[in-house]
Amino acid sequence: MTTNKEKYFIAWVPTGAVQQHAEEIKRKLQEKFGVKYALKSPAHVTVKMPFLWNGHKEADLVKKLGAFFSSHESFPLILKGFSHFRQRVIFIKVMPQRRLETLQEELGRYCKLNLKLDAELSDQVFKPHMTVAYNDLKKRDFEDCFGYVKSLTFDRLARVDEFALLKKIEGRWEVVSFLKLGQGKADSVD
Repeated sequence: MTTNKEKYFIAWVPTGAVQQHAEEIKRKLQEKFGVKYALKSPAHVTVKMPFLWNGHKEADLVKKLGAFFSSHESFPLILKGFSHFRQRVIFIKVMPQRRLETLQEELGRYCKLNLKLDAELSDQVFKPHMTVAYNDLKKRDFEDCFGYVKSLTFDRLARVDEFALLKKIEGRWEVVSFLKLGQGKADSVD
């Protein structure tokens, strides 16, 4: 069988009001500033940067990742306000959450040992965030765009109870599998 290298990444993809609010912001930025690259994927917080995998062995990848995530418990996550990386990326801030950081570190080790995936620099220097504009954001538009975003409100509490494996399909990132977290003791999101 020939190898069919496909591009994947792993992220928390929120549902409900968090997803809707983040997508609404991305659409407004497209309308006002012409930035649309962030619309090529659902709103998400990346925990494993893009990597190549044999598409014929996707089911094996899902099975192995499912085993990893099922051994971790759900946790609350707060997303509040906006920030940026240089004048290239505008994002919704993810408030510090040790359980997310620990999961991401353990996932990196698991991927290296069990999936033979190299760690990207972004995997090693984890800065959780939810991107709303990048790549096609022009430097000349950055101040106006960021000023506009700062005028908006984003303050959400969410429950992280699953992660997603996303795959690049025809230029867009699509969720191909949800990876449920285990049923350990749950924290209240209230």
